[in-house]
Amino acid sequence: MKIANKSILRIPLKLCFLGIFFIGTTLAQTKIEKLTSTDKPVVDSTSKSSSSSSSSPSGMLQRHSVGIGLGQTFLLGDLEDNGENKITVDGFYNYSASHSFDLLVNMHISKHKFRGRSALVRGFAPGIKAKLYQFDNFSPYVLGGLGLYAPKLHRVINANGDIQQTETKIAFGYHFGAGADLALNNNVSVGLLFHFHNPFDLKQDVGQEVEAAYYKLMMLAFYVF
Repeated sequence: MKIANKSILRIPLKLCFLGIFFIGTTLAQTKIEKLTSTDKPVVDSTSKSSSSSSSSPSGMLQRHSVGIGLGQTFLLGDLEDNGENKITVDGFYNYSASHSFDLLVNMHISKHKFRGRSALVRGFAPGIKAKLYQFDNFSPYVLGGLGLYAPKLHRVINANGDIQQTETKIAFGYHFGAGADLALNNNVSVGLLFHFHNPFDLKQDVGQEVEAAYYKLMMLAFYVF
């Protein structure tokens, strides 16, 4: 009876050894297949492409851009009293100086009429564009600087409704804004910009001084070279 029990016990033990041998062989074969597979070069090529794409922004350094901005100009102060808000076009120049900072120059001129009066807006506003972060080809930024402005008004000077033109003078002023750029490819980028301009007050020989301020909401398009 004991011998029969021993022979019966040997059958499951043999099955266990066979199972362990089969599992061990399978795992070894799988490990060999992983070591000899051709997936490694594919991973390397992917990592190379990803590293090249991550370093692609460095290729955008020390490059020039010219562009236009189309949007609405909102007048404030004396400009608002003598002119009407309207759609205007601005010119831009951009130079990529570093990964974090660009030189951005804004140039604009527009005339706004309202009931026989008018407001002429002229400005040359260079500034520093600070990029907040870079996510793929998308980059939000803030902007600030000083500029040269020459606002001019045709305004009412007395109770009779007589209209007089203000003197042509140039004044310093400050400007600031915030926006975002999206690079479509190596040569074209688009974006949005909120831009506030505040020229310093201009004293007049006759009449009150000119207090001018305005801001713009624009869509931008740049050609990079």
